[in-house]
Amino acid sequence: MEKIVTNEQSGSEGSSVSGLFGAVLKRDLMLAYRKKSDLFNPLIFFLMVATLFPLGVSPEPDFLAEIAPGVVWVAALLATLLSMDGLFKSDFEDGTLEQTLLSPQPLFVVVLAKVLAHWMMSGLPLALLAPLLAVMLFLPAEGMSGLMLSLLLGTPTLSLVGAIGAALTVGLRKGGVLISLLVLPLYIPVLIFGTSAVQAAVTGLPLAGFFALLGAILALGLVLAPLAIGAALRISVSG
Repeated sequence: MEKIVTNEQSGSEGSSVSGLFGAVLKRDLMLAYRKKSDLFNPLIFFLMVATLFPLGVSPEPDFLAEIAPGVVWVAALLATLLSMDGLFKSDFEDGTLEQTLLSPQPLFVVVLAKVLAHWMMSGLPLALLAPLLAVMLFLPAEGMSGLMLSLLLGTPTLSLVGAIGAALTVGLRKGGVLISLLVLPLYIPVLIFGTSAVQAAVTGLPLAGFFALLGAILALGLVLAPLAIGAALRISVSG
């Protein structure tokens, strides 16, 4: 009898956690859909960087093809930072964040759902739009698969790390610049391995090692980043 009660309690706890995750994810996606400017601004910035870069450097196809992986990855990184400032800002301003911190709900789940919603509204569209920019920069067709897969593995890490900076600066009026200063050094490994994966795909080298490193960084971020984000939110709100 005790085993049955224990199984029922664990099942109800699991369903409540999944229900909380789904509710927070749905809410943030609906809010993001209502604010279409926040949705399209990173994409427009992403396109502008790739469009203006050849005008400021050189329009030579060979030169652009050589630097295309780095340009696309840096543009994706900066576009992700552009939308990071508002991740917790609206919840902080209307008091929802404080109520979330005081509630018995697991903060880990809430934070993870909010970061996933941010990635779905910023990182995923950037990864899907990247081949268009790669064509504009004359990236060889052999590098397209490496570019998309590296962005699909790397952009969630960008959202997780950026959310730590957003949590630390949520109480500041102009925290966007401070977020960049805090998280840009932490973005360097993802940037290096992401661009290296694309260059390896272009030259025909094995990609498994680069994808394994990006996946390992993502797994580490999924475990540690929500804990750091929760601690940063408590410090920001209590301060």
